[in-house]
Amino acid sequence: MPIIFIFFGLRFMFFANDHEPIHVHVVKGKGKIKENAKFTIFPVMLIENNGLSPSELKLAEAIIEENKEIIAEHWNKFFNNARR
Repeated sequence: MPIIFIFFGLRFMFFANDHEPIHVHVVKGKGKIKENAKFTIFPVMLIENNGLSPSELKLAEAIIEENKEIIAEHWNKFFNNARR
């Protein structure tokens, strides 16, 4: 699970077996039960939410919007190398 960055206790990551479209998972907490959400990047849009609060979703969306080019760069670098 490549972690792209961590802001305010939220981990922004993707999974090694993820698929297009480019998206990012936002995970809060550690241990077995994790609160998480999934956003597409272009456009930034919530796809799924499993326990993040409205304020956490708003914060995550703002962080993704500000960093979507960085997220896409990490996605492309990881998956282009993984498929070789």
